[in-house]
Amino acid sequence: MTRWTSLLALPALFLAACGPSGDTEPAPTATTEQVAPAAQVESAETDENQRLADFFTEIFERDVAQSPQFQAQLGRKTEDYGKWDDESEAWAVQMNEQAQADLARLRSDFDFEQLDESSRLSYLIFENNLERDLALFPWRHHRYAVSQMRNIAGSVPTFLRNVHKVDNRADAEAYIERLRGVDVLMAQYVEKLQASEAIGVVPPMMVYPRALPVAANMLTGAPFDETAEDGVLLADFRAKVDALELDDEDTAILLNEAANALSGPFRQGYNALIGELTRLQAIADDNNGVWDLPDGDAYYAAMANYWTTVDMSPDEIHEMGLAEVERIRAEMEAIKASVGFEGDLAAFFEFVRTSPENYYPNTDEGRAEYLAEATALIDHVMTIAPDYFNVLPKAPLEVRRVEPWREAGSSTAFYNRPSLDGSRPGIFYVNMQDMNAVQKHIMNSLAYHEGAPGHHFQLAIQQELTGIPEFRKFGGYSAYSEGWALYTERLAKEIGLYEDLPMRDFGRLSEEMKRAVRLVVDTGMHAKRWSREESIAYMTANTPMAPADIERQIERYFVIPGQALSYKIGMITLLELRERARQALGDDFSIAEYHDQVLKNGSMPMVVLEQVIDDWIASKQ
Repeated sequence: MTRWTSLLALPALFLAACGPSGDTEPAPTATTEQVAPAAQVESAETDENQRLADFFTEIFERDVAQSPQFQAQLGRKTEDYGKWDDESEAWAVQMNEQAQADLARLRSDFDFEQLDESSRLSYLIFENNLERDLALFPWRHHRYAVSQMRNIAGSVPTFLRNVHKVDNRADAEAYIERLRGVDVLMAQYVEKLQASEAIGVVPPMMVYPRALPVAANMLTGAPFDETAEDGVLLADFRAKVDALELDDEDTAILLNEAANALSGPFRQGYNALIGELTRLQAIADDNNGVWDLPDGDAYYAAMANYWTTVDMSPDEIHEMGLAEVERIRAEMEAIKASVGFEGDLAAFFEFVRTSPENYYPNTDEGRAEYLAEATALIDHVMTIAPDYFNVLPKAPLEVRRVEPWREAGSSTAFYNRPSLDGSRPGIFYVNMQDMNAVQKHIMNSLAYHEGAPGHHFQLAIQQELTGIPEFRKFGGYSAYSEGWALYTERLAKEIGLYEDLPMRDFGRLSEEMKRAVRLVVDTGMHAKRWSREESIAYMTANTPMAPADIERQIERYFVIPGQALSYKIGMITLLELRERARQALGDDFSIAEYHDQVLKNGSMPMVVLEQVIDDWIASKQ
């Protein structure tokens, strides 16, 4: 019996008879001499809980001090406000050694048996975080340092625009310092790409046409072209400095320094990255999955475990996906019949893809209409949410278009969590580069998944939690967060948000089908050697997604192996746990209380969440 599968649910007497690893030992006979006074036991537990809490605080503050970018995300302005995180190989090795030391200290310095329930949960999550990081370290050069999904060329401007606040002249100077530091940052990413190449890992061909334009776009406009309007970052810097209302001379000095930083080290850094990606593009010779990399099968198995937090082989996941695809197809057939469509499901998919009624105009007016309707959907959810949730996020939520300068490398939709200080809301972003890739029928599901009650509820509530260690407010498990967001798409159906909207309900099924198909194609391309074309064909045959979106989705799965598995596996786990609770509690089951149990502790591995739910069930019986 391991700690992971049992300890959170075990009664206190049994815990007292377990060693640190959960192995059972003979329990001592309870004699007068062996039983400590209640006050003494309580004091020991309190001391151990506090010691562990102090340890977590120490480690969290150390980690914050080591990351200038995380400091900025937390709203902290230190002497490092003008710096970027260290992305060098030497730093990676140092961080791995630090993680090993942290794990050893956790296991040697604290008595798990003396902790209360909340502290045990923190212990297990912290331990798992370290174990996952350590397991991933040997594969660091297998992970593509740059792709269309993880592109430092787009991350730099996104950070400067959305995170780096300028409240005074010193902040403006720190902004300029960050611009000057881009050449070193990009050099570190070039080194990452070269280290991967040295072991036979080169990003596939599909990456470069999407990643390179993002980098090139950052070298357009002033100051790179003095005859043009301000480029993305000079415009951002000018707006932030103008808001300070400095005198004309100080403003001019800052703008000149920013322009020089952009024209100098910033441009040098981007040109170095562009040059390296261009060189790799010339030698990239395939669009294969990671099976084609050195030790690719082992790498994929490690990534599948990392992203899902469950013990399933790629073959098992593939079979689960095939079964889910068949189940959802049957539900789609029922809706097709209910709307009176004559023809098979493939013909219905084509109708959905090509029907003008399924799209807003590919114009600014069409984009505005989409944003307005998506906002209305979220506003309605917020009005009824108290019927299904006891805990609600405090931070507001907005729907925004992905900025044009980063549309080419962005997914269809995504969510950014709010800032801690309340200056930035949660943001549900929609990629509107091509409105023919954004279907009306799926907009409900996108709004519920990326916005409310999906990612916004989970992530905003997590960082608003009190009484837990800080690290738990910012940690993340994809199976938990993406599973929750996909679960809320189903929840919206269950609470009546698709009533009398059969085509929007079909859109919901289409989105669930996309996640079921991911189980098949992700394992197909990375473990069963499917080609890019085979993967696109399978998704085309089983979803009504627009061709451009299908291509973008498939190419995403190729460069982030295993991540696409987390959605459906997380959702299935949440539904199974909910049904377990409903069966066990009968009339005492409350869906709002179930949602509380899922959300009130923050992100965690699915196996730990299972024990949390089992504990809750036991407490109510």
